[in-house]
Amino acid sequence: MGTNSPILINGTSSHQSWSSRLLTWLPIIAGLLVLYLPTLVDLFEGVWGTDQQAHGPIVLGISCWLFYRKWPDMWQSSEDHSPSTTAGWLVFLSGLLLYVLGRSQDILAFEVGSVIWLLASFILLLRGRAALKSQWFPLFFMLFMIPLPAPLVDMLTMPMKMAVSYVAENILFWAGYPIARTGVILQVGQYKLLVADACAGLHTLFTLEALGLLYLNIIRHDSLFRNVALAILIVPISFTANVIRVMILTLITYHYGDEAGQGFLHGFAGMVLFLSALLLIIGMDSLLQLGVKLRHSHGNA
Repeated sequence: MGTNSPILINGTSSHQSWSSRLLTWLPIIAGLLVLYLPTLVDLFEGVWGTDQQAHGPIVLGISCWLFYRKWPDMWQSSEDHSPSTTAGWLVFLSGLLLYVLGRSQDILAFEVGSVIWLLASFILLLRGRAALKSQWFPLFFMLFMIPLPAPLVDMLTMPMKMAVSYVAENILFWAGYPIARTGVILQVGQYKLLVADACAGLHTLFTLEALGLLYLNIIRHDSLFRNVALAILIVPISFTANVIRVMILTLITYHYGDEAGQGFLHGFAGMVLFLSALLLIIGMDSLLQLGVKLRHSHGNA
């Protein structure tokens, strides 16, 4: 009987601790829901419903999972640290100003981006700088869900589409297919295909960058060289994956007709894009791992 009492007391204390933590964050969660539910409705009915920005809700979901995953580490690392009141209020006011400007002036980049500032401010106000340092990657990852300004997207997307179209045309021509290119329009046989923003644009590059950085964060290599090299290689990997997608769509259209290319198989090509990017990232990571091992073996020799 006496041996069971301490366990019960510890269990009760732990339960009370979790209850107090939940009560602390409930008003914050409720306030964020009040602020951002209208924003989420607008996003799902607007840009997140398009092919270009369909990655937005996926990034949001992964960010929430990353926050949950890092929550115990955040709590433990900030146990002996005091809240950063001054910095927290400055960040909070900056985030609130961004939200007001974005919501009132219909600037989605400000409105959606403000949630990152507000979350950072709450962490500073309640747990301090150590907690914010623990949650830096989930906050950084949320940048990928912010809708980019249309003029910037248009300016950067066209050169990317031209490059992807050029490489896809030359590879398929080398493989013996009757293909020609005019700008971003590919003609294969009797079919013409426009390389759209969703196939080879800035948004696709951003999505694949997010995928690569998420892979890096989950794997967590000890080698600095391996992390930096893989982070840099994500850009050409994303470009290569885009080329593969355009080539697959071109081949589907050439062999099975325009309806197949624009129908279900178009969506399937999108899955191939991410699968090929993930396989390329894993493949390059394996090569880098082999290079690090060889370098260490030569160094030891």
